[in-house]
Amino acid sequence: MDSRFDQVYTHPENEIFRVVFYPDRIYHARYLNATRSSRYRYYVAEVRGSADGTAIKGDVFLGGSRLCSLLRIEYSGIRLVEQAREFGRRLGPRTKAWVRVTGDDPGAPAEAVVTLHWDPVIGAYAAEIWETLEPPEGTPHDLRVLPLMGRDAPITRLPALSPLLGQVREVAVAFREDGVVYPTGQRLREPQWDNAYLRSHQEPRTQEPSSPENTIADSNYLLDFRRGFFIPDSSGVAPVNYRNAMSDEGSPDRRDDNIVRMRWLFQRELGSDLVFFHEVTVPPHAVEGTHRHIGSEELYYVVSGAGLAYTGDGDAADTDGYPLVERPVFGVGPVKCRELPVRPGSVLYTKSGGVHGIRNPFDEPLVFVAFLYHTT
Repeated sequence: MDSRFDQVYTHPENEIFRVVFYPDRIYHARYLNATRSSRYRYYVAEVRGSADGTAIKGDVFLGGSRLCSLLRIEYSGIRLVEQAREFGRRLGPRTKAWVRVTGDDPGAPAEAVVTLHWDPVIGAYAAEIWETLEPPEGTPHDLRVLPLMGRDAPITRLPALSPLLGQVREVAVAFREDGVVYPTGQRLREPQWDNAYLRSHQEPRTQEPSSPENTIADSNYLLDFRRGFFIPDSSGVAPVNYRNAMSDEGSPDRRDDNIVRMRWLFQRELGSDLVFFHEVTVPPHAVEGTHRHIGSEELYYVVSGAGLAYTGDGDAADTDGYPLVERPVFGVGPVKCRELPVRPGSVLYTKSGGVHGIRNPFDEPLVFVAFLYHTT
């Protein structure tokens, strides 16, 4: 750990940002597999998380000398518990993780399946993938750690991944049941997966509005270890076009020229439960239909133009004085909403279960940016 962190950690301006020091403050001091012996030390370079999974990359030291690179996978199992419950099962002491690692060459990833073991100390399933399990010549492994090593063990080596562990850029991961019923040991014909369910991302593969070619199914979680991104001009990002977005058949807002443009700036790059950050352009006299999110929250921030936003009556504080109108809500039907005038600097924040939408009745484009994330 860089000792300079100690000098700024308690400064008043940093109190709210303590999470910045998460990798060093937490993972250097907490339990990792080999630390039951004082002969082993870990250097945690980066930590990335998404939903219930975490990936930790770094190095392990033995006797004061660097032994190898490692990748640690942790999984709380909350989503997979629900999947197994649908079939009257519960998770046992092990789960599996499909892992794909991308290194310096984006075109040459490698993948493998690793066994995760329940670790009561962290309250999650975990495994450490080491570049090698061979100690330096003349320096044996500690007998307290050696039983943890081997195939399907808490500390393991996966030959396919070993060449990339010192250069990890991205980790794609999906989790599944171990393959046997707990505690009977009966084999499972179809183990359940937590592979981000129907999660997808958008790419501008065609400018045809609402084309399915622009929706890319993922079937895994992506943990991106790149440290930063810079978009010098977001207008250079090609948009994806949507015709009659969030509008049902029969809605008065539906028409062939009702096309909304979305520039998807960040999607899978985001960590934690963030789903996307994008820029939306509602052309003159166009509408993004009023709709409801369940299990997610979204924030709109208007950048330019003006328009009318909608939120469910009673959903947002301090909106009682605005006009009460009835709006068709996508997939739901008519709902009483408050009609809110928006302009640059206006913010609309909608929690899970709330409804929102936006309309541009004017002659200039309305542009806003939006964050959407899963609630926990």
